Amino acid sequence: MGFLKKFFRNVFRESTPNHTSSSFEMLNEEDLASHLKISRYGEFELTDAVRPSYDLQVVPRRGYRHDIYKKGEEGVSVPVIMASASSEQLFDLFIDLLDPLGTNVDVVLETSHNRQGQEHVDLYREHIDMPVLKSVLYDYEDLLLNDGCCGIAVLNPEIPMEVQFDEHKLIFAYGRELSAFERILKGYDISCDDEIKFITEAEHVHSSSEKYIEQFEELKTYLGMDAYA
Repeated sequence: MGFLKKFFRNVFRESTPNHTSSSFEMLNEEDLASHLKISRYGEFELTDAVRPSYDLQVVPRRGYRHDIYKKGEEGVSVPVIMASASSEQLFDLFIDLLDPLGTNVDVVLETSHNRQGQEHVDLYREHIDMPVLKSVLYDYEDLLLNDGCCGIAVLNPEIPMEVQFDEHKLIFAYGRELSAFERILKGYDISCDDEIKFITEAEHVHSSSEKYIEQFEELKTYLGMDAYA
């Protein structure tokens, strides 16, 4: 099997929202390999988890914007902040954004390992002390930053507030009151730009590996989560 076929079938999971063709289809192996090695776009550094389209339909950059998440059939609207940060500050930012959630939280691990298309599975753990959770997350920083098939959400349903660090390595903060999250973002010199586009809004590819699949299983065990089908 050639490198390009391995790229699409085994190593990377392609996502092409609203596109019928791929910017990768006509590439030779050298051009594809060169593109996948590019992680820096100006002052912005991507993790290993995801790469933009070859024709750069969206150029990665840092910033955040406001949006509304509609939940359930009843259409309940929840304010949300969507944020993008360069890899050198991304994990610390995520950890700091957990502070407004309080000292006892629930955790959801999201996985699309061994799944096709956009499917993913959620694994839930209730009631974990925040200091304990942060300690475990630091132990798995490499996995959470660089595995394009793994995401995590931390929430306090009693407030309610939630912070999601998804498999694209974007951060989402949900809640009726978002000012605490905005103060933290601005402390990292990440500015509001409600016109910003994120890598998810164009063709992009995800990366994972057997190493990260094994680490995900370890993390799942440490957090006391049941096996998934």
